[in-house]
Amino acid sequence: MTLTQTLPIVAALLFLICAVTIIHKSKSPTPTYWVIPAAFCAAFSAWSLAAVVTEGPFVFWPEHVRNMWGNQIWFDLLLAIGLAFLLIAPRARKLGMKLPLWLIFILCTGSIGLSAMVARYLYLDSKTTDI
Repeated sequence: MTLTQTLPIVAALLFLICAVTIIHKSKSPTPTYWVIPAAFCAAFSAWSLAAVVTEGPFVFWPEHVRNMWGNQIWFDLLLAIGLAFLLIAPRARKLGMKLPLWLIFILCTGSIGLSAMVARYLYLDSKTTDI
């Protein structure tokens, strides 16, 4: 199997491990919980940068308009990011995060921006609960 065939399977397994851990975790997030989305953001940023350097910055678009499955993936990404933004925005606003700037970042980078926003929110939230 090639790297591009193996990594999606590894990513799915990591997702399942994280999801099961979240389900079984009884306590609220620890003060260093923000490191997890920050690490995912860094790793995905590195992979995305490699894709941009190798394939070009706008090659993602033909993938999303190629056929119905490409459309479905695009709709799925927009729905997931939109719902996550809807859930985090009120809490982020209370912590003083500038939502229009975060939305622009998310629109330009997708999950990279969203994971950075979640990491920042968790970091700021841990600082307010420590006091």
